[in-house]
Amino acid sequence: MIELFEQNIRTNERQSSKGNQLKWENNGIWYKADYTGYEGLAEYMISHLLKKSTLAEDEFVCYDLEKIKYGTVIYNGVKSRNFLREDWQIITLERLFKNSFGESLYQSLYRIPKHEERLRFLVQQVERMTGLQNFGVYMNKLLTIDAFFLNEDRHTHNIAVLMNGKGDYAYCPIFDHGAGLLSDTTMDYPLSGDTYALMDQVQAKTICSEFDEQLDLSEALYRGNLKFHFTKKDVTELLANAEGYPEEIRKRVEMILFAQMRKYAYLFSKM
Repeated sequence: MIELFEQNIRTNERQSSKGNQLKWENNGIWYKADYTGYEGLAEYMISHLLKKSTLAEDEFVCYDLEKIKYGTVIYNGVKSRNFLREDWQIITLERLFKNSFGESLYQSLYRIPKHEERLRFLVQQVERMTGLQNFGVYMNKLLTIDAFFLNEDRHTHNIAVLMNGKGDYAYCPIFDHGAGLLSDTTMDYPLSGDTYALMDQVQAKTICSEFDEQLDLSEALYRGNLKFHFTKKDVTELLANAEGYPEEIRKRVEMILFAQMRKYAYLFSKM
């Protein structure tokens, strides 16, 4: 358990569409507390399963479970190391576009009627503004992760690049999976609900509301660039280590992941 104080509180522009959970920074480690359900468990499960994928270690942020004491309250949550090097900062795509063109990227995207053209526009504009190449490959990886793990909060405040003081840009490790795996038990996905029915209700937020359409379009434009190789045993073992969460929650997460492994079997490479 870590005890954190008011001077450790951090806020940023990457607010969730459902509000802003408590976040802290202390000695180069970031901490996030559960806010609407079991976000910490989602972050932990997703990032540790991504270790068993074709992503390189520096392509995503890894989250570990942590009990957080703040004031008189003890929260479930996660911690992750600060991956920013000196003189580098995170720039969300929303901020990047607004700084360049004076308007919202999200609103600009949704004025484009065809979903394929939305994705193409997003990729082309980011490459134009940053000089980064193959941003479409990055987006395919991101949309694959979000479709598989049902992350409903991947809007343009939640996709980012890195920039240094000279104005150079680099790819940002994929972060923030807390809205995945039906983690919001307070508002939208109560534990009393039917898990499979709730899975059908989850909507994406990047270029359209359908995860599979986003994924299909990204594969058509930029090919598939991510494979998984974790097993059911890996899922079960990770959940066994999350004893801070009730059995009911861990069973639901297991059910979701096993269902997605069946649905997206083509994303799994044979070792």
